[in-house]
Amino acid sequence: MSPSSDAKTTPKITAQVVAKVAHLARLDLTEAELALMTTQLTGMLDHFGDIDKLDLSAVTPMAQPFPIKNVYREDVVVPGLDRQEVLDNAPAPQDGRFRVPPSNGSES
Repeated sequence: MSPSSDAKTTPKITAQVVAKVAHLARLDLTEAELALMTTQLTGMLDHFGDIDKLDLSAVTPMAQPFPIKNVYREDVVVPGLDRQEVLDNAPAPQDGRFRVPPSNGSES
């Protein structure tokens, strides 16, 4: 099957369709923005139509164009901060920990 024999007609995007989608998305477009979006969406659909016309029967489908490789580094033990020195900078430490407001709104 040749690429041109299966070519589909690209649907025309109208300003009314763009306005409807903008309304559904709660976008308030000016007339200039509406015209611009209509032109851009039409161009995108034309480009997708060009891609659809390509004969890709000999191309192997793939999920990732480049091999994925995890990059690991060695774990290195380093000294941490001194607990008391950190708590000394806290506004109101309590029982050797940071005191924070309750997350459920109740006082404990």
